[in-house]
Amino acid sequence: MGSFSIWHWLIVLVIVLLIFGTKKLRNLGADLGGAVKGFKDGIKDATAEDKPAETPPPSPTPPPQVSTGQTIEGEIREKTRS
Repeated sequence: MGSFSIWHWLIVLVIVLLIFGTKKLRNLGADLGGAVKGFKDGIKDATAEDKPAETPPPSPTPPPQVSTGQTIEGEIREKTRS
């Protein structure tokens, strides 16, 4: 007993179509395709999150300046609400 011939597969296909109908098989195919697409997107997002950022690290803040005894003049204003 070797593998099935094309006629065996056609008979199986006809029986499956008679049992389930084309509408149910079409919905099953669409659901399966959506699941595969969602899986691929999830894998792509997971690998994107694992990659290090391409931006260089921020430069360290300069040390605070030592006071030289100079007075800096300024004006304090009240915040206005928008």
